[in-house]
Amino acid sequence: MTPAVVAAERAGIPFTLHEYEHEAGAAYGLEAAEKTGVDPARVFKTLVVSQDGALSVAIVPVAAQLDLRALGKRAALADRAAAERATGYVLGGISPLGQRKRLPTTVDESALEWETILVSAGRRGLQIELRPQDLVELTGAAVAAIAAS
Repeated sequence: MTPAVVAAERAGIPFTLHEYEHEAGAAYGLEAAEKTGVDPARVFKTLVVSQDGALSVAIVPVAAQLDLRALGKRAALADRAAAERATGYVLGGISPLGQRKRLPTTVDESALEWETILVSAGRRGLQIELRPQDLVELTGAAVAAIAAS
């Protein structure tokens, strides 16, 4: 059980876990979509961003890129060590739920188009399916257009 699953259980929200065998070297998000049989537009990746020394989280579809400019002029992807240290998860398994340190979070507005979406459940090869509204509420996220095709 990961901290992400514990956070979802404590919140009392409905969710489904999807487990699959992660293959070394595979693109994490697209692999999750393929192995769970879910449209890549419904599978979201969790990216840690650094801006002026402060970390935040951006959640965008795995088939899209993060529009860093939508987050601010000096926004850049955080380095791996900083992301792992702040969240308590390893790269490729960073979940927006149950992070060691709750970071300001922004979810791409496309998430709200779906009844449910999938995000990492806290380790490679494990996804949690939940309502996007529950994800926004549990993370205290803002919702904005932050994905670029």
